[in-house]
Amino acid sequence: MREVGVVPIRDCNHGALVCVAGTVRVVTLRPTQLTPALEIELFDGSGFLTVIWLGRRRIPGIATGRRMTISGRLICSPDARVVYNPSYELLPMAV
Repeated sequence: MREVGVVPIRDCNHGALVCVAGTVRVVTLRPTQLTPALEIELFDGSGFLTVIWLGRRRIPGIATGRRMTISGRLICSPDARVVYNPSYELLPMAV
């Protein structure tokens, strides 16, 4: 079942405000001297994108295997699809 307003990652276009739902496949902390960044890879079955929260070392509840929705502006390059500092909702854990 797809959440209302959610679109497949493969259908998202550069510069668009997107709302996607998927499963966290990878969680990475990108420490830098000035600004840490929490980075995840979100996969929905149609594709994946990278989500980055600047200034965050961790966000409670976000872990590998967690389902969630994110909403934000998509930036596309030849190598990646990225959403910076999106709003998000953690979805209930599967039983």
